[in-house]
Amino acid sequence: MGCLISTTADGRPIVKSRYFPEFRKGLPLMAGKSVAITGCTSGTGRICADVCAELGAKVLMVNRPSERANKALVELKQLVAASKAPEPVLIPCDLLSFRSVREAAAGLQAELSSSGLDVLCNNAGIMGYGDKATEDGCDIQMQTNHTSHFLLTALCMPLLERAAKLNGEARIVNHSSASRKMDNMENKFNPKYVDKNGGNLGGSSASMLKGANFQRYQQTKLANVIFTYALDERLKAKGSKVKALVAHPGVAPTQLAPGTIKDGGGDDAKNIPVCLGNFIFAMLCQSELDASMGILRCCCDPKVQSREFYGPPGKNEAVSDAHDPSEYKGPAALKSEEKLADMEAQEALWAVSEKVTGMKFQI
Repeated sequence: MGCLISTTADGRPIVKSRYFPEFRKGLPLMAGKSVAITGCTSGTGRICADVCAELGAKVLMVNRPSERANKALVELKQLVAASKAPEPVLIPCDLLSFRSVREAAAGLQAELSSSGLDVLCNNAGIMGYGDKATEDGCDIQMQTNHTSHFLLTALCMPLLERAAKLNGEARIVNHSSASRKMDNMENKFNPKYVDKNGGNLGGSSASMLKGANFQRYQQTKLANVIFTYALDERLKAKGSKVKALVAHPGVAPTQLAPGTIKDGGGDDAKNIPVCLGNFIFAMLCQSELDASMGILRCCCDPKVQSREFYGPPGKNEAVSDAHDPSEYKGPAALKSEEKLADMEAQEALWAVSEKVTGMKFQI
């Protein structure tokens, strides 16, 4: 008997979009705006880049140098030829290196010195990787998912403020996850995961969504929300017109889980028959297009306000700090305030992020 689930060329299940077609119709034109997106060779980041370009924005693809990044740039150039948007630009950036992040920020400055940057979408992320240190001494997941984005945002503030002055506002969009809260883990933020403790944070585990690899991942995704709230507090205190927003995608068949398995963080998933695995995943997931609605709403919707959190709503999110599978699917709705991102967590994250990056975040 054959497999009943259609798959992509690389074997991931294809899930039909439920919400995206109608959502896409409501997005406004983005002509005259610039949008920088990290991690946009595939998945939700790539969809965000494509849609923003279709809407007329100048898209700056902030990606690690690779053949995949080059291919994504060529394909986006072909797309903008039809939409009449400005030609997209590739900004090389390896988030595992603070040096590379600084070079990427300089590249953005060279491209946007006069116009400023309307949207910085901190989308890139990895999940479930082993207990390894970057060249800067940080955990590879935390530096990729949060700390390098903290540094990139700090370095891009002058560009964001310039766009806000010229156009009335600018936006910083962070990308979290339903895994900011996980079962059988310590979900409260702990600064040790941000500090220069890479390789000494619990060792490596090999079970999907369990063990030390995913404890570190949980901390990175919670950090995305904490950073957003802490940034919002500081922007408002200064009277800035830059907005800080956060989204989560639910669960979608992107390259995130295959990346986990390739790195050894989900060895148990290798034993599941492909058809069964794809069937289970398809039942849990929404489409990549539906999963992209959160960051797209934060990037494009004129009605969003600073500090807001968009994504599939959980049934118990207003009263519970537990992991909530009801967040896996659904429209990009306004979510409840994240209780784990309280003021204590905000102050702790900000202090350790400045310490680790060596960057005083000026607003």
